[in-house]
Amino acid sequence: MKPVEVVLYTRQGCCLCDDAEALLVRHGLRPRLVDIDASPELREQFTNCVPVVQFDGKIRFRGRINEVLLKRLLKNR
Repeated sequence: MKPVEVVLYTRQGCCLCDDAEALLVRHGLRPRLVDIDASPELREQFTNCVPVVQFDGKIRFRGRINEVLLKRLLKNR
């Protein structure tokens, strides 16, 4: 099975973003962190909806990550 490509859209000072990163790491994932404030397009797209978690090109979570759904997603890959 190929590794999951995980992108975590975040911004500085976001506690939910820090929690999301820690949860993903606990589940053996290595998210690529993208600061939405570094890009006007991303800032407009996600505004106050961070963190946003994208798996293999598809957005799966916005805001808090549901750990039960995360486990199910990883199991069914």
